[in-house]
Amino acid sequence: MTLELRSIKRMLVVGLIVNMTSLPVLSADRATTDSQELSGTVSAVQDSPPGMTSDELFSKLLEHNRLRDLRLEQYSAVRTYEAKNNAGKLHAQETVLVSYRAPDMKTFKTTSEAGSWIIRTLVFKRLMESEAESAAGQQHRDSSLKPANYTFHLIGEQDIGPYHCIVAEAVPKRKDKYLFEGRIWIDAQDFAVVRIAGHPAKKPSFWINRVDFVRQYQKIGDFWLPCKDQTFVDMKLYGKKVLTIDHRNYTINGSKADDEEAQDIAAIKKIP
Repeated sequence: MTLELRSIKRMLVVGLIVNMTSLPVLSADRATTDSQELSGTVSAVQDSPPGMTSDELFSKLLEHNRLRDLRLEQYSAVRTYEAKNNAGKLHAQETVLVSYRAPDMKTFKTTSEAGSWIIRTLVFKRLMESEAESAAGQQHRDSSLKPANYTFHLIGEQDIGPYHCIVAEAVPKRKDKYLFEGRIWIDAQDFAVVRIAGHPAKKPSFWINRVDFVRQYQKIGDFWLPCKDQTFVDMKLYGKKVLTIDHRNYTINGSKADDEEAQDIAAIKKIP
């Protein structure tokens, strides 16, 4: 019990990284390397056509996000948290109904739970509390995607499931464990984040050798919301752990996702 408690306390830092909702890798990183080797749902990276600069891409991303946020009045979704070891053994699971109401209220209601009480209390519950505090403006970490925090370097274009994306390398402007370095995929039509893969800009803890994360987004109606989060952590003494958060069954401004959108979401969820 003591060893498990210490291990899970150290996983809290990993959970906070996954919770960077205003994010979700350099070529040598595992998360990006895995995405490059996929076939079918992910195409090879192609050179971008000339014309757009990284500053223009950043500007379009911020402006389109601002306009979408103004139209987002409320949403609800079913979310499942899972913690596993590197061999796939499930340690804990919790399913919740998450509800958001503009501009700053987010609530969570547990519908089922199983496995380690320690993980559910110290990791899952802390994640939900942190997300609710962030929505309400109670956390003051400046970790958002904006020019003050990141520089973009354009890499090329790539299809991620049904979405055609512009791919950029995101370089943090300071060493901060709440910022990341990695790659970001931005939909070429909507200028919305489709995928982020990376690792913290600063090592989050002495006890953590390495953290890689992948966040995937989905388009539902006119909005882009999280689809799946995966964090892979290699800890001293305790080995490799995997934290997964699955998002589904969205209702946005009173409307549910239609069948075509559900198929697109299913395709995205198949991407590791």
